[in-house]
Amino acid sequence: MNNVYHAEVVIAGAGPTGLMLACELRSAGIEVIVVDALAQRTGQSRAGGINARTMEILDQRGLVERLLPHGFVYNGKGPGHFAGLPMVFGDLGTRHPNGLVITQAEFETQLDRYATELGASVQWGSPVIGLGQHADAVEVSIGGGEPRTLRASYLVGCDGGRSTVRKLAGIGFTGTEATMLGMIADAELADPPPGWVLTRRRGPGDFSVLPLRPGWFRLMVNRHDRVLDHATEPTFDDFRASFLDVAGTDFGMHSPRWVSQFGDAARLADHYRSGRVFLAGDAAHIHFPAGGQGLNTGVQDAANLGWKLAAVLRARTSESLLATYESERRPVAARVLQNTRAQTALMRPGPHTEALRETLSGLFDIDQVRTRLATMLSALDLRYDVGHDHPLSGHRVPDADLTTPAGAIRIHELLRHARPVLLSLNGTRLDLAARPEHLDLVAAHCEATHWSVPGLGEIATPSALLIRPDGHVAWASRDTNTARLSEALSSWVGEAL
Repeated sequence: MNNVYHAEVVIAGAGPTGLMLACELRSAGIEVIVVDALAQRTGQSRAGGINARTMEILDQRGLVERLLPHGFVYNGKGPGHFAGLPMVFGDLGTRHPNGLVITQAEFETQLDRYATELGASVQWGSPVIGLGQHADAVEVSIGGGEPRTLRASYLVGCDGGRSTVRKLAGIGFTGTEATMLGMIADAELADPPPGWVLTRRRGPGDFSVLPLRPGWFRLMVNRHDRVLDHATEPTFDDFRASFLDVAGTDFGMHSPRWVSQFGDAARLADHYRSGRVFLAGDAAHIHFPAGGQGLNTGVQDAANLGWKLAAVLRARTSESLLATYESERRPVAARVLQNTRAQTALMRPGPHTEALRETLSGLFDIDQVRTRLATMLSALDLRYDVGHDHPLSGHRVPDADLTTPAGAIRIHELLRHARPVLLSLNGTRLDLAARPEHLDLVAAHCEATHWSVPGLGEIATPSALLIRPDGHVAWASRDTNTARLSEALSSWVGEAL
């Protein structure tokens, strides 16, 4: 008979999404077990960057300083691209416009250390092989060296595009098949090109060369005359031959650290929840890896789901709060699938595509076009429907400078403890009948009369606002009228005033 172990939440998958979720839950004091089918971390570099919104989320938890020594920040004002068409992002109204170049392997290592420091248990060689749902719990059967059962209030599948959890939960994965073949390698170059080579088109596809660290480069080649075949695994010789065929040179590549392949299949889970089982990250959405949006969307899924699970588990809010995870995050993934499909279409060879690319490239000179694309790709323009009509409601809160009796502080620093924050500014008085114990009340002064909000523009600085633990604004006001504050507190914080 299998041993039975208990936790409040079991997370399947110790990648960026699963580890970020573990950190969020442990920050709220939730008992977490993370299981992964792999025997150990592979060390494969995989995704190579963190975008602006994810950097803000990490900054809210005080993690940016831990990551900076293990990567590097882009120079300039946020260089980026859409389908390989260069685009300078410009001023995005964030402290992190340039993101961070860091390998997924290093990012995972740092998140793993933080999750462990917080008390999460990460168990390798522990594949999920079955699950059973009950009225008050989910039982997760674990294989591997020690077959056992984990009994928890919730299970979250963060176990990748071929998610076992998704299949066991009976959740469909609808979308489109791959139409091309992409290959990627991290290697050294004897004769590297100067600077960055971003999507040069030639023959049946395109190629890119991006520096990761001194002497170490990320090489990519996309071919539209071939289709991804999961039954074969590419060797470095396969990659070099394909790259040479498209680029006309291999830049003297040698000493590979990692070789892999991908396609442009795009799929979205029909639902993000089935009973006590949730999906996040690649288990919920896969697509062409344009701009590293997969890793970033997954981390943002975790930031959205973690505090909601914690609030329900601690009986602070109604269980209905969990429905907002799918209603808020599934449309975000659908938009990512849409823009990555558009990018792969724009990367196909041929004179018609060339004409379209040239036309779009000219449109990128228009500030409004460039800003709209940049805020979409960086996820800074997301606005959730929180049920309140202030212009700031639902947007992520700007990281404005404040002054409190204790000294200077940034708004994002107020979210270090993953708790909701009720912030009153410039002497605004909020008359509350009672204060929920897990709500932080902060009174501060803000010199700025207007805040810049990506996707919205300049707005007058509010007099008070309720900030969710994920950094999105649940309620805001320009006056002392708090009539709708009680409603917002009831919806997002939970304990009645």
